[in-house]
Amino acid sequence: MSLAKSIPYNLKRYPPAEMRRRAEEFFAEMKRRRTVRDFSDRPVPREVVETCLRTAGTAPNGANMQPWYFVVISDPAIKREIRLAAEAEEREFYERRAPEDWLEALEPFGTNPHKPFLEKAPYLIAIFGQNYHFDENGQKVKHYYVTESVGIATGMLIAALHHAGLATLTHTPSPMKFLNRILDRPPSEHPHLLLVVGYPAEDATVPVISKKSLDEIATFI
Repeated sequence: MSLAKSIPYNLKRYPPAEMRRRAEEFFAEMKRRRTVRDFSDRPVPREVVETCLRTAGTAPNGANMQPWYFVVISDPAIKREIRLAAEAEEREFYERRAPEDWLEALEPFGTNPHKPFLEKAPYLIAIFGQNYHFDENGQKVKHYYVTESVGIATGMLIAALHHAGLATLTHTPSPMKFLNRILDRPPSEHPHLLLVVGYPAEDATVPVISKKSLDEIATFI
């Protein structure tokens, strides 16, 4: 197999002072990002979401297989069907499957099986990982590092949506196979999460939390 064609990579370079300023500004912006559970039904321009998805599509990934697929849902009937299916799984989780320590960890945040945001927010983005695809000859091609690649792309998508002025919520009912059925996705795709996207409600609040310090999350050696 021949090597992929290469072109020069011209990374834009900044003086150290400018690098520090840019890094601090981006940190300050991302520090303002918060998960919200109360959304407005105010419409969001589709082209904004499209551009943010393009950003997600630039994420690094295993062997450049780009093993992700995004289904953007705005249809009220489909959002309703997703909500009903997700809440059924959530009831099972809260009432039967969740261990006591997990429920105790969630208690301060007031989460419960009711997920009205799945209908209220203007967009849901179902994020799938593709385990394989078929090439032009019908041969099955395995994808590599699917979970890691999809996770990186999702993080970039969340950052892009926040940068555009939108709020998000990562929702992970388990299991999520109902998404394959509702959204008509093939068995080669595994649903990773539902990303709720929109403007926060006017009266939206977020819990007072703290983040670990740099010393707690990193070591320089």
